[in-house]
Amino acid sequence: MAQQAYMTETDNGGSGPERRGARFRRLMNRLISGWRGDPRIWRRGIVLAALAVVLALVMLLHARVPNTIGNLGSLTETFLPWLGLLVPVLLLLAVVRRSATALIALILPVAVWLNLFGGLLTDKTGSGGDLTVATHNVNADNPDPAGTARDVAASGADVLALEELKASVVPVYEKALAPTYKYHSVQGTVGLWSKYPMSGVRAVDIKLGWTRAMRASVTTPQGPVAFYVAHMPSVRVKLKAGFTARQRDTSADALGEAIADEKLPRKVLLGDLNGTMNDRSLNGVTSQMRSTQGAAGNGFGFSWPASFPMARIDQIMVKGVEPVSSWTLPATGSDHLPVAARVNLDTSS
Repeated sequence: MAQQAYMTETDNGGSGPERRGARFRRLMNRLISGWRGDPRIWRRGIVLAALAVVLALVMLLHARVPNTIGNLGSLTETFLPWLGLLVPVLLLLAVVRRSATALIALILPVAVWLNLFGGLLTDKTGSGGDLTVATHNVNADNPDPAGTARDVAASGADVLALEELKASVVPVYEKALAPTYKYHSVQGTVGLWSKYPMSGVRAVDIKLGWTRAMRASVTTPQGPVAFYVAHMPSVRVKLKAGFTARQRDTSADALGEAIADEKLPRKVLLGDLNGTMNDRSLNGVTSQMRSTQGAAGNGFGFSWPASFPMARIDQIMVKGVEPVSSWTLPATGSDHLPVAARVNLDTSS
């Protein structure tokens, strides 16, 4: 009798997979029965449906959002992928409101988001490549510059760019990187370290009045490659002025002109552009070069802020060079994450 009682209790009151499955089915049946035969499911949630359509239009027509008021367009484009987080919020509200109209309307922002960013969700990483490159905004107030230098050198990069170099700390980076890189040059607050010979090194004028960009030709085993290192001016979000980026935008145009005038066919841009590939204000650069992350990365590759990356403002971009793989490196003492890429210099095949 005791055994029979035990079996009865187990069969009817257990908490195994069958019991949980039964609970889920009852919950779904209640949900469906609440919707079935309710003519108001098409009349409820009109506001939610309108919000879904507006969200889809903002993402689809982000280039039309005006920059005349606080650079609102650039601000929207900087954090454009995160607008997708509004979809599950609207979905939950549509379910709570029991609105079929809102649910159907949500198809629009989902489709637009997938069209814009769905390709970044797949792993496009390849194998092989001739050259590994990396870039890192090391942060002028980095508490451990020597450790940061060792970390990025350990990435295996053949060519390494550093930005936001404080003059008093440059010797620390030079000493820490000397065992790995035989050649280097620092121009203003940016520097380039290479395992291969460098020539034609010069500062690039990006209309700031001080040097935050440079150019050098690196003689790789596959031939010369023009490397540009840049640190665009910072942008600010101000209560009264909005997203202030005028100086950044002017510098981006000047950098784009310098790259367009480059005589070498193979070009690589490394640096902190203080903007994403979606930001129209960087069109002078992004219209003529490819992002290694977009072409050969896995995911969004967000690099800033290091504590909770929300945007990829540190870029590796190429022209006349084929991206093979692209990734972010582990955090250092900086508020940015380093980013790296493997590229193929021989694009004849």
